[in-house]
Amino acid sequence: MRTILFDMYGVILKESKGNFIPYTFDYFSDQERERLIRQFRDEQLFTKAGSGLISSDDFLLQLGFTDPQHHMKNYLENYLTLDNGFIPFAEKYYNEFRFVLVSNDVSEWSAYITEFYNLNKYFREKIVSGDIKCRKPDIRIFNYALEQSKSIPQECIFIDNSVENLAMAESLGIIPVLFNRDNVAYEGLTVNSFEELEQLIIKGIRLSE
Repeated sequence: MRTILFDMYGVILKESKGNFIPYTFDYFSDQERERLIRQFRDEQLFTKAGSGLISSDDFLLQLGFTDPQHHMKNYLENYLTLDNGFIPFAEKYYNEFRFVLVSNDVSEWSAYITEFYNLNKYFREKIVSGDIKCRKPDIRIFNYALEQSKSIPQECIFIDNSVENLAMAESLGIIPVLFNRDNVAYEGLTVNSFEELEQLIIKGIRLSE
């Protein structure tokens, strides 16, 4: 094994889905709820932002935030939680393995998160849906990650909290590991912490395990 592909939400950050929709509902009055639901569900604004079709500022302005930079920073700094096991794990292993971020996120948000938490030094590559306009579980994002990191699938493990994402990566030969934040059923390799991930690495991960 030479490369570790990491999801952000639900792995490096504790929140599997993020808290942005609740943050938005809490900020606006109840009278705005129907409008916001329509924008999130029917107009798919969040998905468009995470796919690089609109910028963070445009996304937030369309939702009605008058100071998009303030709300981006406020949300990312105060409503998300870095798993306190990631930094010790990364410090121990980022020189031994190629760390690659593979994240569905708004471009500006991902860049801000990795800068705010001083994570950039750990990653050889950062593959973000908003940058490349392709989201997990689309197989193209995994092929792109392999290409950019100059990795072959059999040398990679992929850590994600989504069974669907893991299945797509596994179809390429990447070794999937579920970071089980959400207590989902999964028959493959599963960890609940970075300490458990380290134990898997120490034992030596094999696809057949």
